[in-house]
Amino acid sequence: MPEAYWNHNVHYQRLVLRLVPEGRERALDVGCGDGLLASKLAARVATVTGADRHTEAIAMARRRHGHLDNVTFVEADYLDDPEGALPEGKYDLVTAVAVLHHADFREAVDALVRLLEPGGRLVVVGLGRDRSPLDWVVRLAGQAASRVLQLRHGRKSGAGMPAMDPVMPWGEVGRAARRLLPGCRFRRLLLRRYLLVWDKPR
Repeated sequence: MPEAYWNHNVHYQRLVLRLVPEGRERALDVGCGDGLLASKLAARVATVTGADRHTEAIAMARRRHGHLDNVTFVEADYLDDPEGALPEGKYDLVTAVAVLHHADFREAVDALVRLLEPGGRLVVVGLGRDRSPLDWVVRLAGQAASRVLQLRHGRKSGAGMPAMDPVMPWGEVGRAARRLLPGCRFRRLLLRRYLLVWDKPR
């Protein structure tokens, strides 16, 4: 089924879905935006919560995907949740696409880890800032790949969610991820994104 729209984040949602282990019971999509990824997770996970701190995003998610019986959308900030809308240690899958660069990296990672139950999986698709010559080479290659993909999907578009440029360089993100999440898998993706996967020890 074709996407309603296409951009780099939507492109990598397929990668996120492939990394969902079988038998997951409770998933949380942090920074869910219009709910597109949460709606896809609903086909693989028993219950899904989509969370976003922006009122407009949650309203849009409910309009577009509120008909799904096993998905709930809540207005909540994973970094500051005094009312406990996102219970810590409850979720066996936490996803975050284009979210972490909106906050301090360590603070964001620590918050996501607290949400995971032991044995749960964290899947992050994030952004970094170009700084080294290699970064710019990868960026140019990614721009070429993006143009080819746009011939298939049409020009990049989105759902009007807030955007922010990353400040943390790619290499620094990778080093911090490996330090904070021992045993994680981290790799640079072509379309100006990175992939971070970590399984919380039991």
